[in-house]
Amino acid sequence: MADTTGTTGTTDTTGATGAAESGLPPLAPMPGDWRRALAVVAHPDDLEYGCAAAIAGWIDGGREVSYLLATRGEAGIDTLDPAVCAPLREREQRASAAVVGVTSVEFLDHRDGVVEYGTALRRDIAAAIRRHRPELLITLNHRDTWGGTVWNTPDHRAVGRASLDAAADAGNRWIFPELRTEQGLEPWDGVRWIAVAGSTEPTHAVDARPGLERSVASLMEHRTYIEALTDADPETYCRDFLTGNARRAADRFGGVPAVTFELFPR
Repeated sequence: MADTTGTTGTTDTTGATGAAESGLPPLAPMPGDWRRALAVVAHPDDLEYGCAAAIAGWIDGGREVSYLLATRGEAGIDTLDPAVCAPLREREQRASAAVVGVTSVEFLDHRDGVVEYGTALRRDIAAAIRRHRPELLITLNHRDTWGGTVWNTPDHRAVGRASLDAAADAGNRWIFPELRTEQGLEPWDGVRWIAVAGSTEPTHAVDARPGLERSVASLMEHRTYIEALTDADPETYCRDFLTGNARRAADRFGGVPAVTFELFPR
């Protein structure tokens, strides 16, 4: 079984010194005693901007990680009609996932930009949880803002909240009983933690170093989206964004560049 620090080495990850300097508590290592994870997000690129470095390291350690996306990101590029954009962004997402070793990528086909929190979304995510039977469920920031100053998108909020709720839905045979009677999906109450990437209130972290280069390459696979988003060189943009976030997290993780999560035990 892999070590429970969530890292590949023996570096001290107490984070006490840096945390003391920042005035924030140190980040604890992520649990490592699990085998399967399901990552549920709203759009192509959400995981690459958030936690692909951690996923690459986990897969290196023999764990299984699958991706579930609520939309195909078809409303994300102003210059492309959604009918053209959707298959392009799906291809980019599959290529991006392959860079970090993820081979299972599913799309729910909710409409990009207008994803609604509610029972339909909870049911779809609960069904995926029952299919994949993860111990760790990963999602993206479900809070109203990014750090209190930048408003989060409705899709992120809806999918994050629905994922938090669907972990319990998946284990209750009397919630969405049609999943069992019509689809043969038996309840799965084996989700032990929900890890929220990009949270403004992180509690845990993973050493980003083993997977950082692949996370940069993974984000670069979303080239069409990135080129529409910024005039900067794509590689410089991706590298600066991801390494900058990892270095900032190091202050609370013993000086180790890290990917942060807010962890909800179940």
